[in-house]
Amino acid sequence: MPKIIQHRPKRWLNLWRLRFLMFFAVVGPGFITANVDNDPGGILTYSQAGAKFGYALLWTLIPTTIALVVVQEMSARLGAVTGKGLSDLIREEFGLRVTVFTMFVFALADLGNIAAEFAGIASGLGIFGVSKFLCVPIGAALVWSVIVYGRYKPVERVLLLLSMIYVAYPISAFMAHPNWQAALKQTLIPTGAVRTPEYLILVLGLVGTTITPWMQFYLQASIVEKGVTARQYALSRWDVIVGCLVTDIVAFFIVVACGATLYTRGIHDINDAAEAAVALAPLAGKFASILFAVGLVNAALLSAAILPLATSYNICEGLGYESGVDKRFNEAREFYWLYTLLILFGAGVVLIPHMPLIKLILMSQVANGILLPFVLYFMLKLVNRTDLMGEHKNSRLGNLIAVATSVVMVLLTLTWLAALARQPQSTSSSLPPAIHTTRRNAA
Repeated sequence: MPKIIQHRPKRWLNLWRLRFLMFFAVVGPGFITANVDNDPGGILTYSQAGAKFGYALLWTLIPTTIALVVVQEMSARLGAVTGKGLSDLIREEFGLRVTVFTMFVFALADLGNIAAEFAGIASGLGIFGVSKFLCVPIGAALVWSVIVYGRYKPVERVLLLLSMIYVAYPISAFMAHPNWQAALKQTLIPTGAVRTPEYLILVLGLVGTTITPWMQFYLQASIVEKGVTARQYALSRWDVIVGCLVTDIVAFFIVVACGATLYTRGIHDINDAAEAAVALAPLAGKFASILFAVGLVNAALLSAAILPLATSYNICEGLGYESGVDKRFNEAREFYWLYTLLILFGAGVVLIPHMPLIKLILMSQVANGILLPFVLYFMLKLVNRTDLMGEHKNSRLGNLIAVATSVVMVLLTLTWLAALARQPQSTSSSLPPAIHTTRRNAA
């Protein structure tokens, strides 16, 4: 009896060590996808929220995190159980016409997003005095070569490493010396009503920047390419959940950093994420400013690699072409050529003099907002089919949250369009700063 008791701690330790290793064998798709959501446009949205309203909008992070977890988990489960990407399933279950429509709108929306990621590279490195005509082509060549010449596992490690650099934002927040008690209180308890149109629009922007159509296509394709099956999905689910939690924790620290510095000093309007980094220098110290800028450049590089990849997966799966980072160029020519063209487009648009990038971004977000409910509809129809998912089909609670998310996104899109219609149409600069922050889903 004493011997058995003596060996129990060792067995318990070995069991947890095994689970730990198994988790790291499947980690990647969920964590990377969620972190890419904090791209330059997302960082701009969170920075503006902190600068304009301090900690007052932190409460939005809790419901949006719940919705993000539910939708991402659905997407990952579809990939693990069926072994197919989302475009594959849409084509097989709904037909080619529906697939082509989905691909067209998704690709149209994503063009503006891809250009915005390269704009993030230009603005982030512009802080350090690097010309966009130098850093944008180098950034494009870098992300292109990593994806095209790499293989899935090494590429995934590089993307995971880039995801870790988001730790720059928590450090910047701590260096800003915020009122943590007030920040935590306003995260848990909303303290302000809808006081102004700008407040409402910024709420919509914060919700809209969390869930985007490209995330579902990329996550499901990554789950399939990584080889995650229903057998390993219990651990892969934690990859998704942890990724969603981490990305919104990073968002929390960005809002806090700007709320503790810019808001308290009366700097309320941020039209570019790089402006927030520069403004932090005299308020939180040069090191905090540099960290914020490094986080912006990192986010732009990570997003510039992933968003074109998500579009390439979507189109090639939908049309039945070979796709995947693990394949050689001559094995998936359409996939890699499409990825190459998307990279060239995104980088090229940023280099065009006097390009109205803000208008392009806003138009793309209208398309995103229109498309997301369609994507969620397809996902719900698929994930609730017993013949397709078996015991892994959706729960009632999952369905309720996903349907509510779809309804909310439709209302957000309509509200955003109504707010936009009431604004002067002469120039993009006539839009209120909060409108500029509706970066993702035309919320």
